[in-house]
Amino acid sequence: MKDTENLLFRASPTFGVVLALIIQNAVPDNPLHPAATHGYYNALLLALLSVAVLAFVLSFFLPNFRTKLTEKGPFLAGAGALVSVLNLVTAKFALLPVIFFPSFDNILAVFAEQTPLLGKCIWYSFRLLILGVFWGVLLGFITGVCLGFSRRVYYWINPYIKLIGPIPATAWIPLVLTTFPTPFGASVFIIALAVWFPVQLMTSSGIQNTSKVYFEVGRTLGAGTFFQVFKIAVPAALPNIFQGMFNGICAAFIALMTAEMFGAKYGIGWYISYMKAMMMYSGVYAGLIMIAVFCTVIITALFKVRSKVLNWQKGLIKW
Repeated sequence: MKDTENLLFRASPTFGVVLALIIQNAVPDNPLHPAATHGYYNALLLALLSVAVLAFVLSFFLPNFRTKLTEKGPFLAGAGALVSVLNLVTAKFALLPVIFFPSFDNILAVFAEQTPLLGKCIWYSFRLLILGVFWGVLLGFITGVCLGFSRRVYYWINPYIKLIGPIPATAWIPLVLTTFPTPFGASVFIIALAVWFPVQLMTSSGIQNTSKVYFEVGRTLGAGTFFQVFKIAVPAALPNIFQGMFNGICAAFIALMTAEMFGAKYGIGWYISYMKAMMMYSGVYAGLIMIAVFCTVIITALFKVRSKVLNWQKGLIKW
């Protein structure tokens, strides 16, 4: 009985894709929806069906893969069912406003037919994000170390940070756009500001919460200030620093999308704003998909680095 259940779980992704294929081809599109020039959704489903069948076959030969497929199979089948319901509600029966909820074919057509523009927007957003996150993490780390390790710096600087830090970075956009000579520089500043506050906050908190015994032992053994900071304080605060980076990157994506909607020439945020102005909501959904993938890749990479650096905490926080 258990083996039969596991077999069904491993085959469930295939059933989910088959269900989506049946609904796509057996139920005609509502005439209110613009006719798709190519069957992109059908082609995607056929490709996913090939992957699902291959995964099912490989599960008989790879024990670790079989375990993962058994665990994830029902969820993947549920995702296929959810997509099928959305297809029925939008393209097939037009239960939602057609202009705001296009068919899957028309959304996928954006990726196929506007690839150069989308690639340019992704590169522009990636460049902005990397520069903003780099400066935000660097300045947040330096500020956090100074605040966490030095009582004098904390006394003089922390009240100003309490005043400025909680203000959303996007609230500074009108002022920053008039101060910086280029929208690009203004956008980098806004992103860096969004990252800076959570990184410095978590860094200073991590250092301040480090047991004083470690510093006393270090001083007893003749450790100087540099050694105490970078060999005792910073390693002890690394879990907090990574948490601050995680929060900062999430804030950076909000700042990135908002900044690109005000004066940027390209970028995912600019693309979504442009498509919305043109009333082409298939492009808006394509932009949202790009944001989801972009954000997931960046945060997954951060967690991979965290797992390597903090191997002793592996499995405590998952993504």
